[in-house]
Amino acid sequence: MSWGIARRSPMPDTRKASQARRGPRVAIVGAGVVGSVLGRILVEEGGEVVAVVSRRLASARQAGRFVRCRRVSTELSSIPPAAEIVYLTVPHAAIEEVAGALALHPGLRFDRLAVCHASGVLTADVLAPLAQRGATTFSFHPLQTFPRTFTPHRIVPSARGIFYGVDGSDRGVRMARRLARSLAGRVVIIPPESRVLYHAACVVASNHLTTLMAILREMFQGIGSSEHEFFRLFAPIVNATLENIRQTSPADALSGPVARGGLETVAAHLDAVRSVVPHLMPYYRAVSLETVRLARAKGSIDAGQEVALRKLIISRGSEESLFVESQ
Repeated sequence: MSWGIARRSPMPDTRKASQARRGPRVAIVGAGVVGSVLGRILVEEGGEVVAVVSRRLASARQAGRFVRCRRVSTELSSIPPAAEIVYLTVPHAAIEEVAGALALHPGLRFDRLAVCHASGVLTADVLAPLAQRGATTFSFHPLQTFPRTFTPHRIVPSARGIFYGVDGSDRGVRMARRLARSLAGRVVIIPPESRVLYHAACVVASNHLTTLMAILREMFQGIGSSEHEFFRLFAPIVNATLENIRQTSPADALSGPVARGGLETVAAHLDAVRSVVPHLMPYYRAVSLETVRLARAKGSIDAGQEVALRKLIISRGSEESLFVESQ
């Protein structure tokens, strides 16, 4: 099904009702995990979801129940004039199409409407058709992980009070701040030219951390231990490291053999990884080289130790490695 507008008579404007409400009236387009989770937080914080639109009616109904909204549909034309904000939580590739279709909505007062999207990599420019109609537009990316294998109910606690990556006009940023407050969150302004790098950083924070934990589990299995024990065993050191970083900085929190300039220990580690889990050598070498750079910034090793560590780490790599010393 394509996004479209079913022509019908506009719904009556109910803007003047309930002046006591604390949050905005929001229509959610996209009934996936992101829209469901943020919609639920919105209503719990005093806002209102006035419509849920999805390609599939079953998905719209399921999300509608979760966010306490009875107006569910597969048509953008079901969004009532009472909506103050339309939040596009559709997949990244569908935002431009949906924005174009929404701009054709015959019953909306665009001069009174704000529209935002949840993409991390796209800027507010993708909503240009709506801005041309007079709508206030901005990007509104939740800086949190939303695994599709998790139920929305399970994610709600971790999505409350988060930051949202925002760009847009001054008016758009003001509206973004209002929406963030309605979600018990805050905004961080991302310059449009830095949007892709910002999203890459989000990937490091979540996806790469997940990959790191998978690598840790695999290395733990390499010593003959059950994979089910790995998180219970390593959780204290992982949590303590994160807390140390929070209290100080990554450089100040750095410890271990590289930070001490321990060549023999680093050499032994590299040999063990190459012997037991050789396919992890490119990762281990690349991260070890970055750790050397961090240790030098920390001041725990001098220039001579830095050179010696780099030479050691590079020498343990194969010629086929994609990670080549750049200096």
